Amino acid sequence: MERRSPRPLLWLGGLLTVYLGYPLAAFLIRVAGGGQEGWNVPGLWSALAVSVISATASLAIGVLTGIPLAYVLARRDGRLSGAVRVLVQIPLALPPLVTGIILIYIVGPYSFLGRFSGQRLTETIWGLIIAQSFVSIPFLVVVARSAFRAVDPALGELAATLGHGPLARFLRVEVPAASDGIRTGMILMWLRAFGEFGTVVILAYHPYSLPVYVDNLFSSGPLSQAEAPTVLAFVVAALAIALSAIHRLPRGPRRRSPAPPPPPVTPAPYEPVPLRFQIAASLGTFNLEIAHAAAHGRLAIVGPSGSGKTLTLRALAGVADTTHAAIRCGDRELAQLPAEQRQIGYVPQGHGLLPGRTVWEQVMFGADADPGAAAWWLERLSIGELSDRYPEQLSGGQRQRVGLARALACAPALLLLDEPFSALDTPVRAQLRRELRTLQREHGLATVLVTHDPQEAAMLADEIVILAGGRVLQVGTVSRVFRQPASLEVSSILGLRNVHAGRVGPDGTRVVSGRLSFDLPVSGGGGDARAAAGDAVLWAVSTDCVRIGPAGAAVSVPFELAYPGVVSDIIDLGSHVEISARLDPGIELTSRVATPQVSSPGQTCTVHLDRDAVRIWPTTG
Repeated sequence: MERRSPRPLLWLGGLLTVYLGYPLAAFLIRVAGGGQEGWNVPGLWSALAVSVISATASLAIGVLTGIPLAYVLARRDGRLSGAVRVLVQIPLALPPLVTGIILIYIVGPYSFLGRFSGQRLTETIWGLIIAQSFVSIPFLVVVARSAFRAVDPALGELAATLGHGPLARFLRVEVPAASDGIRTGMILMWLRAFGEFGTVVILAYHPYSLPVYVDNLFSSGPLSQAEAPTVLAFVVAALAIALSAIHRLPRGPRRRSPAPPPPPVTPAPYEPVPLRFQIAASLGTFNLEIAHAAAHGRLAIVGPSGSGKTLTLRALAGVADTTHAAIRCGDRELAQLPAEQRQIGYVPQGHGLLPGRTVWEQVMFGADADPGAAAWWLERLSIGELSDRYPEQLSGGQRQRVGLARALACAPALLLLDEPFSALDTPVRAQLRRELRTLQREHGLATVLVTHDPQEAAMLADEIVILAGGRVLQVGTVSRVFRQPASLEVSSILGLRNVHAGRVGPDGTRVVSGRLSFDLPVSGGGGDARAAAGDAVLWAVSTDCVRIGPAGAAVSVPFELAYPGVVSDIIDLGSHVEISARLDPGIELTSRVATPQVSSPGQTCTVHLDRDAVRIWPTTG
């Protein structure tokens, strides 16, 4: 079998490996075959100790100051943040000797700080720490900032809704999530401080650090005497690099939680509270204005992608900036409260599970989480046996149940659900919908559901808000909105079939829509007798009240309205067949039947309607 020639990338990688590895290998061979000189030269071990101590002290300064700074720079954009990022990276670009001269002007013997400190900031261990930290902290800040940028901001927002303040969110969520990058930055910083020579030799020649000690040996004695400190530096660097390669050990399914869940305790029933809100917010060029006063405990916000649904939910939760907000949940005014004090449960898109925490730790993460109630919700949601699992060991449906149990374990007054089932398979989505509907009914959960699925909204809400482009198109009960959408845009968002625009004729008794016309109902049937001559209206007919047959088919009761058309599509869905036919360029009607009477698209046909099933109502758009 013919061997494939190495790829160019492999050649380049191999060349770099040889370039970097050859000097190290040559040095090790030289040391192994040499006389092991330099180990007894005075000052070797004290120089090593000075370097280790000063580099560690520099790292401590970097951890206390650089990690918080990196977090702020990762979470804030703007001119000031950009200027600070440039300032932080300047020491990386300057030659070390120039950096040392700059520091002399700041902390040298004749500077204000130098005189104030009694000239103890140079030629001392403090000067060494100043020099090392100045040139090495940027390594930590740059790497840690990238690590924080990679952390989903939604995790911090979620922790806020679970009752954790800013400092707790930083220490318990952001830092653990960015820990791999932070650890790498810390090791790079320590190595940079440990090996710094140019800045140190200008600012703090004494006490000798290991690099300065090596330079003295190299300048005043045979090269062989510099081998011992060079070996020590190599060993220290190798140990530090080995630490950076140590990752968190994989956690298998057999690892148990430190404390098993306690016996379940049935939580007290929820008391649905009315929600009233008026929110104005901006996100870039997008503006949101929404207001609603709910009369029921279950509300759904429905709209296409980019309509402002998630921004509304985040504003209710208190994790989004708003131009104006008035939010009242029961007798509590929430708009002025931070997210951690609103007592609102939040289930974001993508589950929002915290990395490195078991299911039980996830559910108990809330500041006010009740262990007994948390155990009860785990059992109620059929995930009690998964309490020792980690997020990567769960299916999508299981993760969604964990997120729901975590929110409910804190007994929130209101539960916010941001498209909770959109990423799940159809069977799992249908099952979780039914489970949530049962929870709403049995426990009185007050919920605000954001979704683009009208069926989900109809199943899980009593009231519905239709949102598009940051503006409310219609508000009302689910029954009212679905039966009488305010406009064709609303009917399209709801996925309603057989809804079309028309106009009341001059005589005020009939509605004309293209070639179709209907008697205007006097009352009942979902009609509106207030429509006057010339008024714009919408009309609709259920798919079960439409029959599509061969052209010229006889009219039968109750399908007494007949119009010519052309079959546009036939879809066999197993349990039924959907047939669509075009009557006019802008009018298409769909019929839902068990057995079709037409055979293929393009076939001429007759569309029959149930006269009494046609609903007509005024339009507002």
